[in-house]
Amino acid sequence: MLKIDEIWQQTCNILQHEVTAVSYDLWIKSLEPLDFNDGVLYLSTSSETAKQRVLKLHEQQIRTALTEIEPEIKDFVVLDPDEKENYLNKPVETKQEVNKCAPLCNFNPKYTFDNFVVGNSNKYVYAAARGVAEHPFNKINPLFIYGGVGLGKTHLLHAIGNYLIKNNPDLKVLYVTCEKFTHDYVESLKSSKAQANSEYREKYRSVDVLMVDDIQFISNKTGTQEEFFHTFNDLYQNQKQIIIASDRHPKEIASLEERLRSRFSMGLMQDIQIPDFETRLAILQKKAQQEHYSVDEDVINLIAERCDTNIRELEGMLSKVSFYASLLGKPSATLEDVNEALKDQISTTKQNLTADRIIDCVCKYFSITKEDLVGKKKNKEIVEPRQICMYLICDMLDLPLVSIGQIFGGRDHTTVIHAREKVAELIKENNRVKVTVNDLKSMANRT
Repeated sequence: MLKIDEIWQQTCNILQHEVTAVSYDLWIKSLEPLDFNDGVLYLSTSSETAKQRVLKLHEQQIRTALTEIEPEIKDFVVLDPDEKENYLNKPVETKQEVNKCAPLCNFNPKYTFDNFVVGNSNKYVYAAARGVAEHPFNKINPLFIYGGVGLGKTHLLHAIGNYLIKNNPDLKVLYVTCEKFTHDYVESLKSSKAQANSEYREKYRSVDVLMVDDIQFISNKTGTQEEFFHTFNDLYQNQKQIIIASDRHPKEIASLEERLRSRFSMGLMQDIQIPDFETRLAILQKKAQQEHYSVDEDVINLIAERCDTNIRELEGMLSKVSFYASLLGKPSATLEDVNEALKDQISTTKQNLTADRIIDCVCKYFSITKEDLVGKKKNKEIVEPRQICMYLICDMLDLPLVSIGQIFGGRDHTTVIHAREKVAELIKENNRVKVTVNDLKSMANRT
């Protein structure tokens, strides 16, 4: 096997052609190979922020490049300076034991219950997650958490994992994305050896706690659904804990087998909602404290007002403003910095946001054609998306009602008014519609 320095150098040669020059210089170049043990390559980086950016932006690209260079590398771990010091100072025996369980215990140490900001939008799902962590294998099994993008589902899963491995170190706890579960299943099928399939099932059915994130991506994957069904049954019958996260309710996952919907409903299903203004303020204050950002209180208030749908975007705005102020050598970020740092992001969104863009987002979200959406069809599968689309255009754009009616096949403005008012009422009464509308707003502003 090659030396780890040579492996990493060859990996960097690949990554230079796959990521932008700026991203490579900022995040990839600062990584250094530290150790290789039990199939895991350990890399160190300069800061906790650098670690999080590397994993968020380039985790899959790094993993693919590493395995291309050296098949013996099964996974990699990035350590910030504190983790590097702890790793190097551990006795050899302890280090080997940690390395051995690293692929199972891949939880972000920053995602804990203590730093999860609780508000009206998430207090019930927080209580459910905490209950499972403190009393696994009890009454809440499975726990199914659902809600829009960037609202904290993954944070809660990692918080459960961190709590479990701290307080129950003998438990085998496995967290995977649905994509990873599917990938492992496909890889087991590629091999003609019965051992490969056996190892795959052993990996997923021998754990005490299984967490699967983004389960909505199991849609239309017949073989994966079949395998997950049997995995679920095996774990449940052996009184193992199952925790699942999705961006939507099981009823809204397209082409999901009814028997899986039934299994998901056996325990507790709890939604996580859009944070209110007070919760957004608390999230930003906590983020500023954790990252040692120096920002004026007015800055936090303004960002909380401007971003009302997605916690990731909310925190991203704060990071961008703080970084901009630091580049200018300012001791603290001010309102002027907000306007300058975020002007391109905000102005670009406003300039690009059009009725066609909203229509495209609705069509993608509901998997329907534009012709059907703006046409004359009146079946439920088309009418609801059409009314939601009309509502979004009314809410997000300054267009006359008559013009909106023309977009939808020359409909009368009273039809647009009816759609707008009906969806507004549904948002208050039906959480599914509320989540859908918020998801679509995020899509339209992000596209």
